[in-house]
Amino acid sequence: MQQASTTDRPAMATSPRRRQLTLDEYFEGVIARDVAVLPRALTLVESTRGVHQEMGEQLITRILPHTGKSIRVGITGPPGVGKSTFIEALGTYLARSGRRVAVLAVDPSSGVSGGSILGDKTRMAHLSAEPNAFIRPSPSAGTLGGVARKTRETMLICEAAGFEIVLVETVGVGQSETMVDEMTDCFLALMMPGGGDELQGIKRGLLELVDVIAVNKADGDNRKPAEVAAKQLERILHALPSQGGEPPTVLTCSAREHESIDQVWNAIEHRHQRMEELGALDERRRRQSSNWMWTIVDEQLKQVVRNNPAVVEMRGDLESQVLEGTLAPEAAARQILEACGLK
Repeated sequence: MQQASTTDRPAMATSPRRRQLTLDEYFEGVIARDVAVLPRALTLVESTRGVHQEMGEQLITRILPHTGKSIRVGITGPPGVGKSTFIEALGTYLARSGRRVAVLAVDPSSGVSGGSILGDKTRMAHLSAEPNAFIRPSPSAGTLGGVARKTRETMLICEAAGFEIVLVETVGVGQSETMVDEMTDCFLALMMPGGGDELQGIKRGLLELVDVIAVNKADGDNRKPAEVAAKQLERILHALPSQGGEPPTVLTCSAREHESIDQVWNAIEHRHQRMEELGALDERRRRQSSNWMWTIVDEQLKQVVRNNPAVVEMRGDLESQVLEGTLAPEAAARQILEACGLK
């Protein structure tokens, strides 16, 4: 079989013709792991065109019974921690172990800059060459909420196409970690050795989300500092007030040397298995689905209000008054809601 491109990598049956597909063809192609249909299905759900959005929603509804069987892992870390190198090392390890792995991204800057943290897939050239791997850049949806929504839908389609593991990379700014936490089962934070503050790069609120912390670059002269950092992290984390669950598992690894990558995965898989045994995984995913429904309601209500003709007409004047300090933002918001008949 002719190999797929780097974004459409998994070994699946091929489709000879490129034409407009029906909903049935999208559905059947995804379920059949058709290498030509998968990226087209993802493009469909990422589209902002009304006709595409309607069909995309129908496709997501139809594939739902075929989703939920993968291990969903969020991955974050500060700049310079070697996140891309680590994800490539982990993804390659999993793919060569016979697991089918998809790598996705949540990057709120992609809609502004036109770029993506996974836009240059040559950064993961080895992983791109693996027949069991699939890499999908962050969609340019303009807002973090839009990017997260499209990434979640991409994840569901990948699950329906038979991917057993979904790695979701976050750029690590703003609320992107919280967004990724709302669509994954386990959260991994990468850190660097040394620097005195062993919680560098991890915001205090993020500690409540993290399940595993891996101190990367534990090789050469950094090996000993990485081990020291890991032990200090363990002491700090055990001293923090408990959130009712286990403290994060802390270990060291070297993505560059492919050392202890298997141990990091074992720690993630152990957490996932524990969640399943305790019934916490089903509870978490149900809560995520409910939260996601209301997130979409909030986002679409905002668009309805912004696009209301009365609001469009009064928006410039209200914004000017708010900027000049002659009208309180609360009062302006009330006028907008009243114009929409919402208050």
